[in-house]
Amino acid sequence: MNVASVADADIREYIAVAGRKVAGRPVSGPIATADKLLLIARDDKGYPVTALSAGFPSRQALPAPPDGTLAVVRLRQRYTTPVPGPSADDLAFVAAHRIPLFIVGEWSRPAPMWEAAWVDGAVRFRTIGEVGEIGPWQD
Repeated sequence: MNVASVADADIREYIAVAGRKVAGRPVSGPIATADKLLLIARDDKGYPVTALSAGFPSRQALPAPPDGTLAVVRLRQRYTTPVPGPSADDLAFVAAHRIPLFIVGEWSRPAPMWEAAWVDGAVRFRTIGEVGEIGPWQD
């Protein structure tokens, strides 16, 4: 399956709503300080859906996504960069797999969100506003 390196508009809008709905909810399971991970796909009618929702160790790099995944959402409990935004691991994931990665910050409300994608031969990222408005691509 050929996956777009930048998310389609309906996928981005779905994530802007669904990703922020999950922000602040507790993670159940053995990893108390886990990030939340959502894998986004399309259903049999072509609509965006959350194919998987799971806790994931916050300091662990993401593995390759399964076939059929159109985008990945990582909800981070706290920011680990000097300025909030995608981490080096987030950008490396996009470089390795060329699939859009959305990062949602759970450390504040409203939850900040970024999209990292493979654009023009490089990994770039941009902000996604509360109502889905997008900022310019940054290196």
